[in-house]
Formats: sequence, C-alpha cells, structure tokens
Amino acid sequence: MSTDDSPPKLYAAREPIFPRRVQGKFRQLKWWLMALTLGVYYITPWIRWDRGPDMPDQAVLVDLANRRFFMFWIEIWPHEFYFVAGLLIMAGLGLFLFTSAAGRVWCGYACPQTVWTDLYILVERWIEGDRNARVRLYNAKWDARKWRLRLTKWFVWLMIGLATGGAWVFYFTDAPTLLQNLLTFTAHPVAYTTIAILTFTTFFFGGFAREQICIYACPWPRIQAAMMDEDTMTVAYREWRGEPRGKHRKAEGAEELGDCIDCNACVAVCPMGIDIRDGQQLECITCALCIDACDDVMTKIGKPRGLIDYITANDEPLERAGNPPRNMWKHLIRPRTILYFSLWSLVGVAMLVALFIRSDIGLNITPVRQPVFITQSDGTIRNAYDVRVLNKHGEERTFHITSISLNADSVIDLELQNSEGALITVPADSTESVRVYLDAAPDQPAASRNRTEVRLWIEDLTNGDRYSEDTVFNGKAP
Repeated sequence: MSTDDSPPKLYAAREPIFPRRVQGKFRQLKWWLMALTLGVYYITPWIRWDRGPDMPDQAVLVDLANRRFFMFWIEIWPHEFYFVAGLLIMAGLGLFLFTSAAGRVWCGYACPQTVWTDLYILVERWIEGDRNARVRLYNAKWDARKWRLRLTKWFVWLMIGLATGGAWVFYFTDAPTLLQNLLTFTAHPVAYTTIAILTFTTFFFGGFAREQICIYACPWPRIQAAMMDEDTMTVAYREWRGEPRGKHRKAEGAEELGDCIDCNACVAVCPMGIDIRDGQQLECITCALCIDACDDVMTKIGKPRGLIDYITANDEPLERAGNPPRNMWKHLIRPRTILYFSLWSLVGVAMLVALFIRSDIGLNITPVRQPVFITQSDGTIRNAYDVRVLNKHGEERTFHITSISLNADSVIDLELQNSEGALITVPADSTESVRVYLDAAPDQPAASRNRTEVRLWIEDLTNGDRYSEDTVFNGKAP
C-alpha cells in the first residue's frame, strides 16, 4: 500500500516536440503566408511616402508625440479614434467569419505565435537536422558538438527576436533615424527596453514555449467553439475508412484492415504533438500538415488520398454511408457566415464613407465658464471661448472666423484676442488655439436672454471650404 500523501500534480512537465519536415499543398501555403506576413512586418517601417515639407515621410507611422497615425495617404487624428475601433471590430468579425467557415485557420496559418514558431523550427532544422537528428541530439550528452549546435541555434533565434523587437519600435518613429540612434546608443531608454522585452518574449515563446502558449496562455481555443457549428470545415480523420488500422498488410486477415497503416506520419509532423486520429482536440490548430503527411503515405501505398482531410460534421453520415459530401459552397454560404460577412461589410462600408466625407478642417469650441459672462462699461455682454482650429492640409492655411445667432433676432459681434480681422493662421497638419469673444449690445435680445444658440464658422481662405460648430451665448437673464 502506497504511503505517498503528496498532492497530485496539476501540471505535467512539457514533453519537447520535434515535428518532422513534410511537403504538400498546405505546407506550401504556410511557407507563402509566413514569407508574406514576416515580410510585411519587417519591411513596412522602411517604406517611404511623400506628404510634403515638414511632414513625416514614413508610410506607416504611429506618431505618439503628435498624437497621429499615418497609413500611406490616410491620417488619423485623436478625435478620429473610431477608425481604429472600426478596424478592430472588422478584425474580430473577420476572425469569426473564417472560424465559422474553416475552423482555426487563423491559428494554423497567420497567428504571430504560429508564424514565428514555424520560423524558429525552420532554423532548428537547418542547424540540427530533421526530426530523428534532433531527437538524438536532445537525448545526447552535453559534449562539444551539442554545445556548438545549441549555441548556434540560440544565437540565430536571439537575432530573430532582436529583429522582431527592433521592427516593432520602428513603427513609432522615423525608422532610419531611430536605427542610427540605436546603433550610436543615443536612443531613448524606452526604445531599448521595448526591444529587450520583445526580443526575450519572441525568443522564449517561439523557441521554448511554442505549443504551450496555444494550449495554456491563449484564450481563443476555448472561445472558437462558439463560432463553429456542424457545417464548419475542420481537419479530421475518417476513421470509418481507416479502421481497424494495422501495419502488416501481407499477414493473415489483412484484408479486414482499414486504409490506415499506423505509420504515425500524421503525429510526427504535428507541431502540437497530438494524434488527429483521436478526434477533435483543443490543441489542434488546424494547420493541416497531417493532411499532407497522410496524403503522401496514401499515394505511396496506392490508396485514395483524403484519409485525413477537411470535413464537416454534417457530411460525416453521408460519407459513412458511401455517399459523396455536399458541395463545399453549401458549407461556406450559410446563415452564420452570411451574418458575419454582412456585419463585416457594413462596418467596412461605414468606415469608407466616414473616411471620404470627413473634412480637412476642424473646429473645437470650449466656453470659458469662469466667469460665464462679463458686463462691460457700456452694458455689452461678453462671452469668452477657447477655439481650436484644425488644419489637416500639408501646407499652412489661413482661416476666417465668423459667428451667427441661430435665433435670428440678435446681432452678436465676434472678436479674436491678439488678432486682426478675425483671421487665424494654422501651420500645416496641426492645430492652433485662439481666444474668441462674442459681444451682444445692451439693446440686443441675446444680452438679456439666458441662453442663445450661436454657430461659429471657419472658412479656409485658400479654397473656400467651410466648417461650423454650435455653442451657446449666455446673457444676463432678468
């Protein structure tokens, strides 16, 4: 009888996974997507875009110092954050759409954890060899050869992590200037700290944690089931065709065996270390590498491909009965996917409309409340306002400010502090503030009325564009 009273272990130690190299259409697709996503990430900060003098020429720039976001010809100001919110909503709806159609394709092909892990495994394979060589090296004693291979691999991983962290900070300031400052050790400490953190996380997540991030740290495997239904296409093993499995095809009773020869090729190539033949599992990221491995084996033994393939729960009974599956488009075009696509399109169209109808000038009015108004020596009631004029053009513009009473029974005069002719000049792509005074003579109804609606207009003297905002004039109520 055991006397061990120690509590049970709730977390199993990680068993290292050494996925085998595989060739096929899904592996080829993953290579292309990895090259595309990494290329976009690393190259984008170096693309130039001419916006005129005194303007940043980096195509994609998050200008925190001036609180602006540039993306090629688009410039987003702080008060236009709804564009960023719209992009996030579209990203979420797009993720829902692809998940409902084809399962965890984001996880298998485009997730940063998957992409950088693929890159790290590629480096590992180049330096240490394919699966069997890496297993032997892992089990070998720490001799000079093992230290040399491991240190070489870790150094390359570290350089990839350093490039990853460096590329990230380049999005927040001019990339060539920052690179020069980094190399001469004159950059801000925040830049070095950010690069160090991202270098370590990339190195650790892609080199050592790998599938543990997907299983334990990422919430998406536990959420994605809500987006899937019986018509979602997922990677699955056709057990009615493959079972009973067996290796010995010439032994007695071999004619009763299924198509699966129990070669474990599907397990050997899986980056998550699972056996797809055990059914759907939380760990599966739908990378489809097991499909490539199994199809290769089926071709070699002269069996039909597709023992492991994309399939839907609704098609399973049909295939078990020997009938062909339904057309793929019937799975892709259904109420759930139509709803997600419609919402995604609606948000996208709304953002495009808002982008094209937005004005290149802006006006913000803040009434001065201390005091609400003053009475001048001649009885004139004066209100003060802090007005900010926004110029989104790439060159300096001069604006004329006017006012009008919306009650149409009063004349309210406008005067700018330290300015002649109610004119304000705003530098290129910036804002300018000015104190504006509105005056109502004693004989005007607005002077004795508690509140009078007023509209302030600004006119761009270069092209005649006009923009207005409403505010309130406070009078001396009886």
